[in-house]
Amino acid sequence: MLTRIYAIFLARNREFIRDRGTLAWNIVLPVALVLGLSFAFGGDGKDEFTIGILQQGEQIDRDQHPFLKTRFIDFVVVHDERAAFRKIEHHQLDLLVRFDAPASYWVNPESPKGYFAERLLLQADGPAQEGLRKEQISGKAIRYAEWVLPGILGMNMMFSSLFGVGYVVVRYRKNGFLKRLRATPLQPLEFIIAQVSSRLVLIMAITVFVYLGTHWLLDTRMEGSYLTLFLIATLGAISLISLGLLVSARVTSEELAGGLLNLINWPMMLLSGVWFSLEGAGDTMRALAQIFPLTHILDASRAVMLDGAVLADVLPHVLALTAMSVVFLGLGATLFRWTPK
Repeated sequence: MLTRIYAIFLARNREFIRDRGTLAWNIVLPVALVLGLSFAFGGDGKDEFTIGILQQGEQIDRDQHPFLKTRFIDFVVVHDERAAFRKIEHHQLDLLVRFDAPASYWVNPESPKGYFAERLLLQADGPAQEGLRKEQISGKAIRYAEWVLPGILGMNMMFSSLFGVGYVVVRYRKNGFLKRLRATPLQPLEFIIAQVSSRLVLIMAITVFVYLGTHWLLDTRMEGSYLTLFLIATLGAISLISLGLLVSARVTSEELAGGLLNLINWPMMLLSGVWFSLEGAGDTMRALAQIFPLTHILDASRAVMLDGAVLADVLPHVLALTAMSVVFLGLGATLFRWTPK
């Protein structure tokens, strides 16, 4: 069994490496995107202020303080105090205010926008502002390049996994290669394991190479453990590869395979937080994003890289990726067929 798996594993690796155009594209594209976006969006961000309101309810009562009626300020409801403190530390929130007793506000003294937001708060009309207690939270701002790097690496993994496996397996089935493999002792599960192993090694090698290169060029933040980040990337790659195999388990047309893969790719890329955060989206949209493996990959990776999260903090994402991998692999092996008919 191991000999057969190893033979397919080597054959797939050699096929990919000999396709130099695809290999170069998988390396050049993510680096170009990170560098380009870091220059295009490397400024201070939006012009308006983003103020967090720490409260229990979902709706902000604008009448509880005159500051809440200030124009050109984006007021967002915050429930998790600890998460809000991290956002203040990283300059993702300019100010955090709680109007319920004890009335307080938190500001980062190193944030220019936080300074002006504090002045606006203190100069707002009304007696309530006199009782506000000030607390400071220091920390360095997160650059857009640091925030978007996991998204670009994850997107590159997604395309390489789904198209590099799903589309290739359909092509094998269409040109009769799988039919010839069927005449050998090779079993469907063995073929799937070989495909997953081959693509996993290639994806992780490319991802590590690109990450180290961009980390060296842009001096991006890494607060957590590299081992935890590698584990998340590995589980994420397995889940995406398994999804690609599931799509290709019975499909015989390359056109249909391409359509199905794009039907999965684009919603996953838009809803998983590759380019922008979904914090301002509705509850339904955020819940829908949880069905995609890429969402768990990016949320866990950003928590480790930007917030210094440990394995226990991202365990729900790790378990979700593991469960998805098992389900996708199991269904793919069950539904897999060698021939078009």
